[in-house]
Amino acid sequence: MESPSRSGVFDSKTDQRVERFAESVSFDKRLYWQDIRGSIAHAQMLAAQGMLTDEESSQIAATLAEIGKELDEGRLPLRIELEDIHMHIEQALIDRLGDVGRKLHTARSRNDQVSTDVRLWVREALDRVDGRLVELQRAFLSRCDRDADVILPAYTHLQRAQPVLAPHYWLAYIEKFERDRQRIADCRKRVNLCSLGVAAVAGTSLPIDRRMTAKALGFDGITANSLDTSSDRDFVLESAFVLSMIASHLSGWAEEWILWSTVEFGFLKLPHAFCTGSSIMPQKVNPDVLELTRGKSARVMGNLQTLMLLVKNLPLAYNRDLQEDKPPLFDSFDTIEASLELAAPLVAGAELRRQSIADRLDLGYLDATTLMEFMIAKGMPQRRAHHLVGAIVGEAMQREVPLASLPLEVFRQHAPELDESVANVLGAANAVAAFQSEGSTGPQRVAQQVNLWKQRFEVATPG
Repeated sequence: MESPSRSGVFDSKTDQRVERFAESVSFDKRLYWQDIRGSIAHAQMLAAQGMLTDEESSQIAATLAEIGKELDEGRLPLRIELEDIHMHIEQALIDRLGDVGRKLHTARSRNDQVSTDVRLWVREALDRVDGRLVELQRAFLSRCDRDADVILPAYTHLQRAQPVLAPHYWLAYIEKFERDRQRIADCRKRVNLCSLGVAAVAGTSLPIDRRMTAKALGFDGITANSLDTSSDRDFVLESAFVLSMIASHLSGWAEEWILWSTVEFGFLKLPHAFCTGSSIMPQKVNPDVLELTRGKSARVMGNLQTLMLLVKNLPLAYNRDLQEDKPPLFDSFDTIEASLELAAPLVAGAELRRQSIADRLDLGYLDATTLMEFMIAKGMPQRRAHHLVGAIVGEAMQREVPLASLPLEVFRQHAPELDESVANVLGAANAVAAFQSEGSTGPQRVAQQVNLWKQRFEVATPG
């Protein structure tokens, strides 16, 4: 049977090679429930506007629900000659209802139909990703009380810089993923506009009610311009960008924890349920989930590039090129959802190697900057304090001791105004306790932030 999309203008059937080349049902079949929902809403609107009877609308809705169930159960054969999932559903409807089924496509094109289906799918997928991000944020937050007393070295240029509380590290990732959630919410506003009713490119002369359809499908409103809507895939690209940012944050976290789990760092024990072994080296516990999280981020970012190249030279309005937006879009969402599904339990199940961290915490002179600020607080110009602390650190390095182990005379040789109170800012614990600024790793500031996030997630504060 010839596809419903081919009119009487054609004088020959479609070449089978073209059918194989042009089909999209192999991947857009994922849209079948979105297509059915959109079609039911469209039929109800047509009935309200007098273009279908109430009985016809009810017949269409009931039959579409049956078709959806058959697709759920794999009982509706998919054939490449019907091109896409939309044609499969329409043909099944026509096969069962005849002319009543043929009326469904009144005042609708596959252009606005597909755009609406994709918007519905993306909206649902964004909500799922947002939920996964909350799970990951909660996993990091759950560590804050558990690791409240642990001090870690923070790094710049992958060199030890200053000491921070472990919860300060966990809060940093909560903030990153919160920005991702904000981007999702902002992106969702532009996704959540209904395309139905713009038809192929210019709208329709039939008396439809676009806002009724939009409301029935849970959209916030309708798209404004038929030309723009027919060609628009900005919402797809924006979603892919949001996912790429999430991928970047996941990849950075994965890289850090891969490093931390090495013998060289010795900071972290990963849960074995999220690691694999070696086929030849029996001692190995490899961080494969983290490595794959880091590696799969490349696919997500590559998909964004694919989508940007796909649309960069397309003239108004619809072009068949846009069919190719779905494989990279679906793959990006699948990859991010799979990565997030594993990230939360991995974060919750990891253990800091407290003794290993503490044994080497004095390495790297993490308290040097706090010593400099101590001098500044006593009235010394910053540049002079910076130079003098560098000299003091140099002497400590020659002696191969931490700053706290230097005698007071050494400090006074460089800065005579110093007295025994300098000991109050030396050592990682004292350095951390000295921080005061908002957003810093000072214990009070960190506790405030932890409590704020607990309130946001409605987690009870201990005690």
